[in-house]
Amino acid sequence: MARAVEEKRSQLVVGLDPRLDLMPVELRGDAHLGPASAALSYERFCCAVIDAIAPHAVAVKPQLAFFEALGSHGIHALEEVVDYAQGAELLVIVDGKRGDIGSTARAYAAAYLEDRGPLPPLADALTVNPYLGGDAVEPFVTACRRQGTGIFCLVKTSNPGSADLQDLALSDGRPLWQHVGELVDHWGETVVGEQGLSSVGAVIGATHPHAIADARRVLPRAILLMPGVGAQGAEPADLRPAFALGPASVLVPVARSVIYAFRSDDDDDWRSAIGQAAARLRASIWTASGW
Repeated sequence: MARAVEEKRSQLVVGLDPRLDLMPVELRGDAHLGPASAALSYERFCCAVIDAIAPHAVAVKPQLAFFEALGSHGIHALEEVVDYAQGAELLVIVDGKRGDIGSTARAYAAAYLEDRGPLPPLADALTVNPYLGGDAVEPFVTACRRQGTGIFCLVKTSNPGSADLQDLALSDGRPLWQHVGELVDHWGETVVGEQGLSSVGAVIGATHPHAIADARRVLPRAILLMPGVGAQGAEPADLRPAFALGPASVLVPVARSVIYAFRSDDDDDWRSAIGQAAARLRASIWTASGW
């Protein structure tokens, strides 16, 4: 990841959230006929997005829910999209927010972070819910150590409702999310790479600018995946304190304001509109990083 960031001078991750009602009309085809046709539309759209953003982004982040909603056809489309992205030399962060205990967690890790027989892992990294505790995260960390893959643990998420739980005060006055961040840092101690960054990263919402400096302090070796720029209202400049560990210490996932940029753009070429939106964001995020 660090090499990709430095080579492309980019921290942009483009979310792949395919929605038929927002996609270009020409790609919807017979999607209304059923899951198989809809899955093909998803695949065509996501691959076109990858072509448009590949020069500007370091990774894509397919959202599993949209593909899972189409059953086996959707999973096949996901596999095709992941293969296409990796062929375009993009890393793939699968957004599944998985988390469970024992054999179930091991199965999730095997599904996304480990070799699939003769095939490589489906994902380079996976989002994980750590709020079940250490035994639920350990199988994912083991897979990272064995395969060279990564995880991003939910710590302080970008949605407004995150405060309902994550901001609860502990007996020492700290919010709960900071304690979870300390656990994430501990879990990542054994998988630190050459750049001093861990394969166990953390999700910190860019929509909470007051928390960013604290997050970096609590997570001194984690790559921070920071959603919220774009449609959720955060600005790249808000992220500056998070970049203290170098240009690759923050990744910025953006979905709607890139992949559906054509819906508010005068450009008749929707592919061009997507590419231009990615280029603008890449440049503003790099500038904000200070590197």
